[in-house]
This record gives sequence, C-alpha cells and structure tokens, in this order.
Amino acid sequence: MPSPTLSRTPAFWTATGLLLLALAASGVPTPLYRVYSEQFGFGSGTLTVVFGIYAFALLIALLVVGGLSDHVGRRPVLAGGLLLMASAMGVFLAADGVGWLLVARVVQGVSMGALTGTLGALVLDTERRERPLGSLVNSAAPGLGLSVGVVGAGLVVEYVAEPTRWVFAFLAVALVLGAAAVWLLPETSPRVPGAVASLRPSVRVPHSQRPGFLLALPVLVAAWALGGLYLSLGPSLAATVFGLEDHLVGSLLVLAMQGSAALGSVLGRGVEPQRAMVGGALVFVAGVLATIAALLTGAVPLLFVSAVVSGLGFGLAVLGAISTTTDGVAPADRAALLSAAFVVGYLSFSVPAIVAGTTATAVGLEAVAEVYAAVCVVLALVAVVGVRRRRRSVRIAADVREPAQPIAA
Repeated sequence: MPSPTLSRTPAFWTATGLLLLALAASGVPTPLYRVYSEQFGFGSGTLTVVFGIYAFALLIALLVVGGLSDHVGRRPVLAGGLLLMASAMGVFLAADGVGWLLVARVVQGVSMGALTGTLGALVLDTERRERPLGSLVNSAAPGLGLSVGVVGAGLVVEYVAEPTRWVFAFLAVALVLGAAAVWLLPETSPRVPGAVASLRPSVRVPHSQRPGFLLALPVLVAAWALGGLYLSLGPSLAATVFGLEDHLVGSLLVLAMQGSAALGSVLGRGVEPQRAMVGGALVFVAGVLATIAALLTGAVPLLFVSAVVSGLGFGLAVLGAISTTTDGVAPADRAALLSAAFVVGYLSFSVPAIVAGTTATAVGLEAVAEVYAAVCVVLALVAVVGVRRRRRSVRIAADVREPAQPIAA
C-alpha cells in the first residue's frame, strides 16, 4: 500500500517550511563567528575563510548534484540533504578549534547544495497554477530564513549560557524531523534516465532561458555580494567601525538587511519581472550609496536605514531576476536552472567576502567596505542599463515588423 502524501497546497507550504529551516540553519553561525574568534583566537581573514568555505562546498554540491532530483526524484535528495545538514550541526557541537569549524561548514555547504535547487524546484512543482507563489517564495525565503537564523542565534548568544550547544542541538533535532516529513510529500519528479550523467560537474542553463539569465546576471551578483558582506563581516563591521559591541545589535543589522529583502520580495509580487528587477536595482543602489555615506560619517541610524533600503532593493531585484530567469522553463529543467542561478549567487556571496576579509587586515575594514559597496552599485546599474537596452531593441523590432497603415483617401 502506498504511503499517504500531502495534497498540493499542504505540500507547497511544507516544502516552503523545509526551505526556511535549511536557510535558517545556514545563517545561525553568523552571530557566532565573533564568539568563536574570541574562543579560538582568529581574526577577520580566518573568519571569512570559515564563512567562505561553506559557499565553496555548496557550489561544488550544486555543480555535482544540483540537477540530480530531476532524475531520481525530489524526496530521496531532500531526505539525504536534511540528514547531512543535521550531521553538520553535530560537528558544530563537537567543535573545539578552527579545524572543526571548517569541517562543519563544509558538511553544511554540501548539504545545502543538495537542498537548494531541489527545494526550489519542489516549491515550483507544488504551487497552485491559479495562484503561483513559487518565484516569490524562492526569492523571499533566503532573506527570511537567514534572518530567523541570525536573530535567533543572536538572542541565544546574548541571553543563554552555552549558546552553541543549545542552538545546534535544537537544529539537529528539527532537521531530523524535517527529513522524516519529506516522505509525506508527493514525488513531483518521476525517475528518468541520466542520473549518473547528471553528476558530472556542470552549470546548465537551457538555451531558451539564456537571454533572461544573462540579463539578470549583474544584479544577482551585486545583491548576493552585498548579502555576503553583511553575513560574514556585518557584526564585525558594526563593532569595529561603529562601536556596536553587543552581539544582538550585530544580528539586528543583518536582520535589517535580510528581513527587508524578504519584505521587498513580497511587495514586488505581481510586478512584471523586468520592471521589478529594474526598480529593485535602483532602490538597491540608493541603499548602498547610503551605506557608503554611513561609513564615511559614522552615523549609526544611517547605517540601519541603509541596510533596510538595500534589503528592500535586494528582495525586489532578486524576485524580478528569478522570475525573468525561470519564465517558461520546462519542469524537467527547473532544478538544474535554479542550481545555476544559485551557483552565480553563492560565488558572489563567498569570493568577494573572502577577498574583503583578507584585504581588511592590511587596509582596514572600513575602506574595504566602501570599495565593496561601490562595486555593488556599478553592477546594479549595469543590470538597469541592460534591461532598458533590451526593451528598446524589442520595441524597435516590433515597429519594424508592424506593417505601414494605408493613408486614407
């Protein structure tokens, strides 16, 4: 007798909940980096390596297993990924030095790489056709999930003795329960040949989706790069440049950015994708310019305002970018396409942050953050110009195809 499965709507929200749980677990280490740096005695360079190695492990997993669920089914990949994430929480619990932190982050990155594209595809698979919310969830979930993880961990650090033990034990149990819940979900991707071939490391963007993917590329890079800066060095920046030593305040800075990103995605629901991408990019530019002003003046209120504005632009722009990229994609290509988008995102998330962290030891965190923000502004503006040129070329082509109207006698 087949096991009972959830209907479409409960399955959609269960998949959304599992996505938020995985993302929250990935964000939990952020407020703990300063705790670990004090315990194990390392600086910003090592801190960003611990942060960045997670993203590199995630990238490798995306490249290898990003499209696997399109061949073997969503449920086996999800269950395995959640159990692997739970084991990463166990390694964090046992960590007594930088080496163990690196191992934990690698295991966590591999698990998240297996989960990212698969959960994103499952969300699209189970959305109601008359009320599509899949792109909204895939765009808003990173900001919301990371915010919950970061602020939750910040509260525990501030008010609970032995915070790492409580945080990681709770998450390990929750992830194991999540893995069990996977088998209540319907299998939305039937088994098809090519599973072994799909394990060859590759980034696959279907030919029909490439124009939209390239159009969205600059703003995806800019948004994820800024997110990487906040999640890796945000609390350290708040402490060293603005004198905000409180762990919870550093977490609230991340919340201001990532929480607003989730809100931006929600507010952009129903907006035409390219319009959302352009509008979001312009709001993002305004917010990042305000961040530069806050760094130059040392104004704490402006720092938080700039984080909120940047986050709103982030959410709206990424919603438009994801919708533009996935518009019309065939179901069999969904996991691979979303994995390709996340490959771009996590490369942007990790490499610039590592460079910033290692450079900061020589030239100072404030100067590095200012240059970093300026580059994000330029990339976002490149995306705006690209969309406007594309629309202009489409209009010109339509005018050329339109037959001349006869002149009335």
